[in-house]
Amino acid sequence: MKPKLSLCWIRRDLRLADHRALFEACCVSQSVAVVFVYDTTILEKLKDKNDRRMTFINKSLQLVDQKLRDKGSALITLYGDPCEEIPLLATRLSVEAVFCNRDYEPSAKERDKIVADLLQSKGIAFHSYKDQVVFEGLDIATKTGNSFRVFTPYKRAWLEKLAIEDIRIFRPNLKKLTPIKYLKATLVSRTLNDIGFQNAKIWLEAGEDAAQKRLTKFLKNIDNYEKIRDLPGEGGTSGLSVHLRFGTISIRSLVREAFKFKSKGSKAWLSELIWRDFYQMILDRFPNIVEHTFLPQYDQIKWPGSNAHFNAWKEGRTGYPLVDAAMRHFNATGWMHNRLRMVVASFLTKDLLVYWRRGEQYFAENLLDYDLAANNGGWQWCASTGCDAQPYFRIFNPVNQSKKFDPKGKFIRNNVPELAKFTDKRIHWPHGATIEEQKKALCMMGKDYPRPIVDHSLQRAKALQLFKSIKNNLVN
Repeated sequence: MKPKLSLCWIRRDLRLADHRALFEACCVSQSVAVVFVYDTTILEKLKDKNDRRMTFINKSLQLVDQKLRDKGSALITLYGDPCEEIPLLATRLSVEAVFCNRDYEPSAKERDKIVADLLQSKGIAFHSYKDQVVFEGLDIATKTGNSFRVFTPYKRAWLEKLAIEDIRIFRPNLKKLTPIKYLKATLVSRTLNDIGFQNAKIWLEAGEDAAQKRLTKFLKNIDNYEKIRDLPGEGGTSGLSVHLRFGTISIRSLVREAFKFKSKGSKAWLSELIWRDFYQMILDRFPNIVEHTFLPQYDQIKWPGSNAHFNAWKEGRTGYPLVDAAMRHFNATGWMHNRLRMVVASFLTKDLLVYWRRGEQYFAENLLDYDLAANNGGWQWCASTGCDAQPYFRIFNPVNQSKKFDPKGKFIRNNVPELAKFTDKRIHWPHGATIEEQKKALCMMGKDYPRPIVDHSLQRAKALQLFKSIKNNLVN
């Protein structure tokens, strides 16, 4: 017998299109109500009440609500601990089943188990589905049945396993949505101010329609993606990371689009999408990475970097133009180009010798597209402590990175305007400019722009010694 009324609980899937849990709920239920919980166990930890992510979530939810109302229903929004709020709502509405899409963060898995147990104790079914990744858990496994620990063989196996069914479109039957008249007692209008936050300025539109527009625009130039994706001044990335993070677009739709093209650009973009699956799998299968390094021997490292250097890095005043441009842009927008994420992370850990978790935490607090799996994976990769880590002796030279990926200084000029009048040659390392050149550029080193806080070559040697000492300890 079909459940008379079911709940579809949305979390990091703020859309109606191509939505697995909503599809499944509509398939087996007579009526489906959609609910979102402003999770106080998360919100209470957010220090900045001007948090950009909350603005994006709130605007996306408003758009979901409007789409539901266009169909004669509405979005139920709750405020509190989901472990309490979902069972209470389910009981109040005499719900027979709750549907949701799976989340792989340890705290989310624990939350869902608590909710499932409470619901089941009340005779209410709990169903969760794979939706935010193409493959999960051991869907992609080694020949011995274990999790991959290195990306390249994982990617190879991912591509070999992929079938049309893995990226099918899930079209919910929206005629099954619960009419608004049955929900009125549960509908409470909640603005950001009502939950203790303020509207922040964000650089992109929220919601699934905006995500689709951004995808359509990107696809027009996808064939050039491989050539320009590493150039922060050229806007060659898709800009979809925020939409993926909050599920205003489905990962399946992006993979479907990638396969419509046969270029090197589309293959490079698909590889980035597979990286996303890889990091989600690593977090799911190795949850200890939340508190520890993936490679346990590197938990022993005593990072000697100073608070003064960490603060200079955060504020974009290291004296290294590309690093400073990246951090200033990040502080202003909450977003950072992927190439620049690697540059600034390498600089913090290998040049400043600051504990990588301090950088990880700063990104976690400020990234608009913050995702625990990708953020942790990226930082551990750059710090050479994670799975698929680059060898510790490969250390980015921030000046060479600048010359290679911002050759004309476009990105630097846009974000470190005091350097704007330097020539394309000098802007990557203005400290080598003569006094006359500095006067001509209206920027004196040490006065208008900080001198470099460290010497890259000296710090590189220190970083190598730091990692060698750990290897030597292991041998001894």
